[in-house]
Amino acid sequence: MSNTRTLLGMTFVAVAFVLSANSANAMGDAAKGERIFKKCMTCHNIAKNKHKVGPTLVGIIGRPAATAVDGKGKAFKYSKGMKKAGADGIVWTPENLEKFLSKPKGFVPKTKMAFRGLKKPMDRADVIAFLKGQGK
Repeated sequence: MSNTRTLLGMTFVAVAFVLSANSANAMGDAAKGERIFKKCMTCHNIAKNKHKVGPTLVGIIGRPAATAVDGKGKAFKYSKGMKKAGADGIVWTPENLEKFLSKPKGFVPKTKMAFRGLKKPMDRADVIAFLKGQGK
């Protein structure tokens, strides 16, 4: 009986740890995300609805892939890979951004985005939290 209680207790602790880690990743810290996003600013705009080397990210949350239009109504010229992702119904949800930011070319093969991705799950969560607060 004691071994069963110990096993149950250890299982509970493990489950609680996983749930808290997933919760932390889901929430993110927008202020930290803003600092991390500075890596992205060379190619992407979030302060102005204007394309750079990459598309504007203003209002990215909830937007279908390959559909960014700048403030002047000009569509971004996407790669064939990103256009296919859009045609396949990919929408930039926090979950899809998590996958993309982890390994862009793994999530959208043949994307032009040269960035290899953010390796730390918390960094990705922080950037996503930052993006959620932009372009409203």
